[in-house]
Formats: sequence, structure tokens, C-alpha cells
Amino acid sequence: MDQTEFQYQQEHIAFWDNIACHMDFRYKGGHYYHERLCTIYQFLVPSGLRILEIGCSHGDLIAALKPSFGVGIDFSNEMIIRAKQRYPDLHFIQADAHTLCLKQKFDIIILSDLLNDLWDVQVVLEQFKDLITSRTRIIINSYSRLWSPPLALARRLSLAKPNLPQNWLTVEDITNLLQLTDFEIIRHWPEIFWPLHTPILASFSNRFLAKLWPFKYFNLTNFILARPQVNQETNNSTPIVSVIVPARNEAGNIPDIMARVPEMGSGTEIVFVEGHSDDNTYTAIQQAILDHPERSCKLLQQSGVGKGDAVRKGFSHAEGEILIILDADLTVPPEDLPRFCDALMSGKGEFMNGIRLVYPMEKQAMRFFNLIGNKFFSLAFSWLLGQPVKDTLCGTKAIWKMDYERIASNREYFGDFDPFGDFDLLFGAAKLNLKIVDMPIRYRERVYGATNIHRWKHGWLLIKMSFFAAERFKFV
Repeated sequence: MDQTEFQYQQEHIAFWDNIACHMDFRYKGGHYYHERLCTIYQFLVPSGLRILEIGCSHGDLIAALKPSFGVGIDFSNEMIIRAKQRYPDLHFIQADAHTLCLKQKFDIIILSDLLNDLWDVQVVLEQFKDLITSRTRIIINSYSRLWSPPLALARRLSLAKPNLPQNWLTVEDITNLLQLTDFEIIRHWPEIFWPLHTPILASFSNRFLAKLWPFKYFNLTNFILARPQVNQETNNSTPIVSVIVPARNEAGNIPDIMARVPEMGSGTEIVFVEGHSDDNTYTAIQQAILDHPERSCKLLQQSGVGKGDAVRKGFSHAEGEILIILDADLTVPPEDLPRFCDALMSGKGEFMNGIRLVYPMEKQAMRFFNLIGNKFFSLAFSWLLGQPVKDTLCGTKAIWKMDYERIASNREYFGDFDPFGDFDLLFGAAKLNLKIVDMPIRYRERVYGATNIHRWKHGWLLIKMSFFAAERFKFV
């Protein structure tokens, strides 16, 4: 550490020690802002995880997240003393973020309003390589530069904590620094349009206006959610793959499914879930299994109705570590399934979503109004989820079983509302901060039977689901 950096560190330590001694009875105007931050982080971070917060101040944020193992780091000794007094069940350490010496691995690493105060952001981010797994999430929030004048005025009026001269990094600057240190952005978004406690106005502004154009461009803080780039953690094991095939009135397609689903990973299991067909689909599956004793297969019959119920039943009985959905109408070629499997195994994504809207379709593959509806809902759900989702209703999706089990265990947040199964998975994946990646496929005409989709009835249902998702995911 050179002399200039040493002086910088000592000046900041003394400054924040002084702030710590007065935070309980000064700067009351910032309390609502920090309460709102806690609300946003509680939405992003499930309880019971291993969490590290760097720049933890008094420890209020990390305590609000109810970690199974929580560590707070701050270079102000006065801050650490007060954090230990408030939350004795958590671990607080006085340390410099530039020279961390921790031996644990964490699920979540938080840097809340910290980057603008660091001597060298890149050095701090490089410290994380020994603290993460391939599933660790980095969550950052940082002031928008647009708010520099209002914040300066608030500090003069003692409505906000004073600050020393800061870095004021933009989202683009932070994105670049994350890429330089082998992290990639999952999504970023602005929050907090009105940072003062004002009944009704504050809640309305921050839940709704902050998410809408043009108000979102005037928000106080930018959130960034990132994950380690591919190959941060080596995994030499080859997983078993389960292909779940919901099948209702698809008897004519069963022999082709059995013949065309390729072997993937260390073995492929085909799980048929028959849905009270009017034709002989169940018998056709039984016969196909008898005709192919070399294949690992299961035949289930759903007790409920709808593709969503069939998918959930198939997933619950699957033995593979990777789960892939294949619609029995074969409009998505089974030969494309290894692409989904390979993308998951390589770490390029954690939820693979098939998209039919890239390559030209066969003439009768999708009717015109269905195509328009799909494009509309792709825009709507990309905005709702904060990640690009070009095709919400393509039946082919792939996910690690351990991630699906996390979605299932948190299903009460959204409820059992989805008859299709696609949105239960999309919403669940986004809520768990999984990296969603679109996988283009060629969409074929159906060669047997008729579609089970009723475009007007189901289109209206999708609109209602969009409003439901907005309430539960966007406007929180």
C-alpha cells in the first residue's frame, strides 16, 4: 500500500468512526431509504443462506435477511462495535475490503452503497474468487450520479449522512469492472424514486413510479445482480438427464418420441405423463416401452388436469440431475435437446428457455394471432422478469433438478396458478436469480392430432397472469 492509499484509508476510517458515533440520533432523514433497501434485498435474497456483506455499517441490512451464517465486514471499528451489540448472533469483523482473509464460501455477497467509497473497486472484486461457488450471487446497489446535487443538499440539511469525495461509478463502469474480474451481469435495474418517509406518496412512488417510464430514469440507486462467469468452478461429473413428456391425445407421436429422443449425459430417462387422453395414448406408451427395453422409461398418469400439473408430476418422479420438457406433439425436434443439456452443463445458463421466433417456421406451425400473442407476451414478461425472454410459451425448457426443487419449495410465493407449467418455472427461476438463457429452435408443423391450446381463452388467462406477476414480481 503506497502512502497516498494509506492516507486515503486512514481518512475514511476516521470519518466513518465519527459517523458511527452519531448515527443513532442524527441523519434521521435516511431511515426510510435504508428501510426500502431492506425491503428490496429481502425480495432478492431468501432467508437461510450464507451471506457476506462488505461495508455492513451497523449490520441492519444483513440481519434483516436472516442468514444461516452471516458475516459483516467494515473497516470502521466503531461501526463493528455497534453491529456486534445489536446482532450478537451474526459475525462482524473489522477489516479492509481490499485485503480480505476469509476461508468460508458464501451464497450471497452484498455491496450496498460501497463501491463509490472504495480506493480500488477492481481489487475488492478480485478478493471474491476464494469466497464464491458457481452459484454465488453478487448484489450491488450504488447511487445514481443524477442524484449528486439533491444528496449534497440533503447532507447540508442533515437529512443524509455526510460523505467524503466519492467515485460515482455508472452502471456501465460497474459492469466493466465485474467483467474484468470474471463476473457477468444477470440483470440491472433502478430503484427508489422517492427516498423520504412520506405517507402514501413514498409507497406509491417506489412500488410503481420507480418501475415505469420515464420515472425510472430518475431513481436514486441502481441495483446490479451478477454471478461468476463460466468455468469458475470445475465439475467433472456427467449428469443423468430426465426428459419429461406430457402427452394428451398424442398416440400417433409416441413411437417417434421413443426413437428420436437422443441419449444425453451419463444416461437419459424418458418420463411420460399421460393426461386422460381420448385416444389410446396410454396404451401406445405402454407398447413403446415394451418395444424398447434398452431405454430407461417411466409411465405416469396425472391425477389433475393441464400441462402444468403433468410437468410437476413428471419432475417429482424424475431421477435425473437435469430436467428437460419435451412436448409430445414433436413441433420441437427431440434432436435439439442436447443443446439444452450442453448449455446447462457448460454453465452458460441455469434455466434454458426454448424460443420458436428466430428461425422461419413451417407454414402451419403457428397461426398468425398466436404469433402476435407470443411476441406481445415475450415483451411483457421480459419487462416483468428483468431478463430477456423472447418466447414464453415454447414448451421445451431445461433446468437443474436442484434448482427446480428450490422453485417448488418456494412455490407458495406465486401460488399454483399456472395451467401451462411455463410460467411457474419462468417466475420461479427469475425469483431465484437464475441466469435465464434463450435457446433458438426450429418450430415444426404438428403431424398428428390437434393442439390443446385455445388461443382466446388461454390468451385472456395469460393477460391475467401478467397482472398477477406484475404485483408479485415487479411492483414490490
